[in-house]
Amino acid sequence: MKKRAVIIVLDSAGIGEMPDAERFGDKGSNTIANTAEAMGGIKLPNMGKMGLSHIHPIKGVEKEERPSAAYGKAAEKSDGKDTVTGHWEMSGCILETPLKTFPGGFPPEIIEEFTRRTGREVLGNKVASGTEIIKELGMEHMKTGKPIVYTSADSVFQVAAHEDIIPLPELYKMCETAREMLTGDWTVGRVIARPFIGDSPENFKRTTNRHDYSLDPFCTTMLDYIKKAGMEVRGVGKISDIFNGRGVTHSVRTNGNQDGIDKTIEELGHDFEGLLFVNLVDFDMLYGHRNDPQGYGKALEEADERIPQIIDALKEGDLLIITADHGCDPTTESTDHSREYIPLLVYSKSLKGDTEIGTRDSFTDIAKTVLEYFGIPNDIEGKSYLGLLK
Repeated sequence: MKKRAVIIVLDSAGIGEMPDAERFGDKGSNTIANTAEAMGGIKLPNMGKMGLSHIHPIKGVEKEERPSAAYGKAAEKSDGKDTVTGHWEMSGCILETPLKTFPGGFPPEIIEEFTRRTGREVLGNKVASGTEIIKELGMEHMKTGKPIVYTSADSVFQVAAHEDIIPLPELYKMCETAREMLTGDWTVGRVIARPFIGDSPENFKRTTNRHDYSLDPFCTTMLDYIKKAGMEVRGVGKISDIFNGRGVTHSVRTNGNQDGIDKTIEELGHDFEGLLFVNLVDFDMLYGHRNDPQGYGKALEEADERIPQIIDALKEGDLLIITADHGCDPTTESTDHSREYIPLLVYSKSLKGDTEIGTRDSFTDIAKTVLEYFGIPNDIEGKSYLGLLK
């Protein structure tokens, strides 16, 4: 029988502050529970049946008497709270030195070096929403030809440019230049080209020609082990970008959460052996960073409604893990990610549910579990919880 594991990352859906949250400015953060409170209660019946409220009480989600899945949560061992760090750790890489973030914009030496190498001065250089900054600076960019440089709560260097002002090949070359620069003391997780079109702030629109330039993971990941074993690693959403394509055998881009779930179900319809790794980014990108608990909660409810379809698409023996990569509590003053535990809901038609797997010491336990499921020897740090499900 061909084995398949499915990891679905609800991007930023953390489930409570970690013990060191205060050091990160995140005391009191609990993305899912605080969102539910802000809504006056949230409707997540399917994740509820899997055991969500056994991990932490969630207003509006009943505590299922006999959950269909195993349930627990995991602490982040890496020193960080960003997308790349979270995904890398759940795949086996613990980062002792955090990737650089730039909440005050990039220091002059980075901007000066980027300008020297590309021959173009820049606009922006601050933390900003990608859609808002092109509204703010798009017209000035079109007049001056200066690219818009900005960052976010993640370790990213983003370059926005109008496709008629800086052609795509030049924009991509500029981002390749930035990628070469941003290592060592300036290590940044991703450089992202953000092209847009339009002739006024009202109709500026980012195009699908985005391109990510990521670092390679610093260790051998779960993806590498699975690929080396001759199995497939299929990425849905930004998975391939996060790992710089390493270990990924097939990648599908998505346009929002619902399209991501559609693509997940479509991928499950294919006959393959290996890992299906999915990132659903809207929670983080559209709602967490914009402090919109109502939007966040609605997106969670919409994703929850699709879980029965995902389960129907699973074959006997398939292993499903629903989790997150960090928090981004939309109810706090901060618009940054939050240092939180991530939920673990682990389901298979052929393994027992109603099992508490506790609080795991590291996200790497996900990689250890998946690799044990496939029977692949590995040197990843962590402990599998597969034995608790048998």
